[in-house]
Amino acid sequence: MTLQPAPAATGLPETRYCASGDVEATARKLLAYCQENDWAGYDPYDALNSGLFKALPFLDSRLPRLALTQVLKRSPINIRRLALVPKTQNPKAMALFLSALLKLPDAVVDSREDLIRYMIDRLVALRSSGISHWSWGYSFPWQGRSILVPAGAPNLVCTTFVAGALLDAYEQQRDQRCLTMAVGAAEYILNELYWTDGAKAGFSYPNPGLRGETHNANLLAAALLCRVYKHTGEKKFREPALRVARQAVGKQQPDGSWFYGEHSSQRWIDNFHTGYNLGALRSIGRNLGTDEFDASIRSGFKFYRANFFREDAAPKYFHDRVYPLDIHCVAQSIITLLAFKDLDSTNVELVRSVFRWTITNMWDERGFFYYRVLRLCTIRTSYMRWSQAWMLLALSRLLGLSTPVEDRPTPNRETLVNAC
Repeated sequence: MTLQPAPAATGLPETRYCASGDVEATARKLLAYCQENDWAGYDPYDALNSGLFKALPFLDSRLPRLALTQVLKRSPINIRRLALVPKTQNPKAMALFLSALLKLPDAVVDSREDLIRYMIDRLVALRSSGISHWSWGYSFPWQGRSILVPAGAPNLVCTTFVAGALLDAYEQQRDQRCLTMAVGAAEYILNELYWTDGAKAGFSYPNPGLRGETHNANLLAAALLCRVYKHTGEKKFREPALRVARQAVGKQQPDGSWFYGEHSSQRWIDNFHTGYNLGALRSIGRNLGTDEFDASIRSGFKFYRANFFREDAAPKYFHDRVYPLDIHCVAQSIITLLAFKDLDSTNVELVRSVFRWTITNMWDERGFFYYRVLRLCTIRTSYMRWSQAWMLLALSRLLGLSTPVEDRPTPNRETLVNAC
């Protein structure tokens, strides 16, 4: 069966083309939308920023927090204004924007240097308060199954993405303060979050002191430490990173997949966390000059290609379910496929199909991407971190291809699976 965009079941426009100019025009329009909104927006998990909790303090307890979070996240209609949820700048989103701005071509970005300086300045301003090390957290509190994480409280994943973007800026522009902040973040991870327990090792997430095994968080942090080690030569970053990476690789399933984590409540397999794992392992290998993890990467990527794409190229969230179709998975699919195009010569063609499907089904002509396509409806809410920042980064990678993204025949499904 040929990988062509399927007719939209969501009442959205018919198939559009995927020429290089279309990618560029989409990136330019998305960038303008983000600038016009001052890089601030809503988030799938920002319910606890609601003014309702101040107006009605009796609601401010675990079950109402969980309930409101799920209602706002799942609602096909965005009711955040009614719920008194403000738009915010999120440090992780700002980091993704910074990485994208560093890669986007000049034809897309005006006043690039000014925007890059602005992003770095905002990351300085948005650092977690009351913490001696450089670290960052989300712009909203969030309620977990058993813990409440305050707004701005530093967490491993947010800190690694911010520090990674700062290293991107340092490598391109040699801005010393960016390296200083990234090294400070690595110190935070090593000094405050690294733990060992016999043969086990990991980094605490989402709070210090928690010793779970969340594989993407562990691998992202290990990759950052290796990158900092490459720049500083500080061996204290290298060995903990390798130990944690080996721990995570040891939990890879025989088919190449990873569960999200090792707790009984974390036994699912999804698109973008798998992409994080693969990208982190390759980063570790390149920064340490080792091929130790190459077999794990090949196995994991084979699983990724074979299980996370529908026949019409729509990226799936879960490996074993068709829905939801989530924009974060779209973005990560573009990033992962392009990062590993050396492993499969048809990756770029699949990326073209992913882009065509996404423009047809998840793009709003006002300049932003929708959140999710479900079986019976589309959630058209615009989320700045989850959707727009990730897609701008993905488009920057797509525009970085040496050959244009043209509208040309796509490979069939059998070829795509067998190529893995």
